Amino acid sequence: MTTKNFKNNLQKYAELIIKVGVNIQINQIAVLYISVNQQEFAHLLVKEAYKAGASEVIVKWNDTFIQREFLENTTDNRLTNIPNYLGAEADYIVDNKAARISVISEDPSAYAGVNSNKIAVYQKAMGEKLQRVRQATQNNDLSWTVVAAADTAWAKAVFPNLSDAAATERLWEEIFKTTRINQKDPVKAWQQHDYNLHNKAAWLNEQQFTALHYLSPITDLTIGLPKNHHWEGASSLNTQGISFMANMPSEEVFSAADTTRINGYVSSTKPLSYGGKIIEKIKLTFKDGQVINAEAAHGLDSLQHLLETDEGARSLGEVALVPDASPISQSGITFFNTLFDENASNHLALGSAYPFSVIGGTKMSTTELKEAHLNISQTHVDFMVGSPDMNIDGIRSDGTRVPVFRNGNWAE
Repeated sequence: MTTKNFKNNLQKYAELIIKVGVNIQINQIAVLYISVNQQEFAHLLVKEAYKAGASEVIVKWNDTFIQREFLENTTDNRLTNIPNYLGAEADYIVDNKAARISVISEDPSAYAGVNSNKIAVYQKAMGEKLQRVRQATQNNDLSWTVVAAADTAWAKAVFPNLSDAAATERLWEEIFKTTRINQKDPVKAWQQHDYNLHNKAAWLNEQQFTALHYLSPITDLTIGLPKNHHWEGASSLNTQGISFMANMPSEEVFSAADTTRINGYVSSTKPLSYGGKIIEKIKLTFKDGQVINAEAAHGLDSLQHLLETDEGARSLGEVALVPDASPISQSGITFFNTLFDENASNHLALGSAYPFSVIGGTKMSTTELKEAHLNISQTHVDFMVGSPDMNIDGIRSDGTRVPVFRNGNWAE
């Protein structure tokens, strides 16, 4: 792609994120989380946010080199003592209902070689300090979106046989393609896509299956669904009634699992990048909603640390359906990035459920959510389980079965 085409696409991408991703409102505060390597893109996003009427755009720069140095050299005491100003900042974001834009561009192996226990301890402490903003985000009290930008280190992991420049260009092309930037009217294209996914979610909501049964050569898992569960696809509404797109790209419809009724085993079908490390060939065995055995061909220590985050980390919060026919799946590319790989495959999430996944859940207390059998945790990590040979049946309360997926795609 020429420099001119790239700049035009990057501009359209920034506009799409601001207008459709978080749907910035007049006098709203926006918070942008982005790598120091993405200055040009950050400037476009800031400009578009102000053009849309934002009163302030707070940019939170991140740098994996600096973060790695911190993790390797800081004291154990500092790992668990998170400064109070970060909690105050989280309060500011929630109190002002700021829109949150997270741009992912990190090297999937950025923290390879760093002590996994140190990463886990720090992530847990940060999770506790930022609990309020995390809960507000998961409750859709705020508009939020997660998007991606190409970085050379990430691009080389995806396209190792290309030069640095060619790999980065190719990754940008894939990002533009999967976010529909290459279409004549990206905003209109997203509106149509949103409509299609909402129709799938509406059908599942009408069925109100009591459980889903996943079956493939490497998976045999039954996942209970909570009473009055709610499926959602593509766009969401925040508590002010404003539409936003939590993930771009997005090919999924999703709901919550009944954390007391998960039984069988499930195997991952794509690598998981977690905490700057790669976990491959995960196999989890569940009994009565809890992981009783965990295996991984690579990165087992990171997986174990994830499962030990808290009690809820050993159960499932999210159940998401993605057809094998999705554009990301058909690309045949493993992105080593959950934002993309989860949209190529049925996936599940260890950790917290989204409260809106049951009717009235956003108004429930933590105790009430637990009583509704929704998982509570400070973590939420998606892992991919779908494949072209996976079948899924919806199970009704009377035990009858309805085909939902056949050979990796929607049965109807």
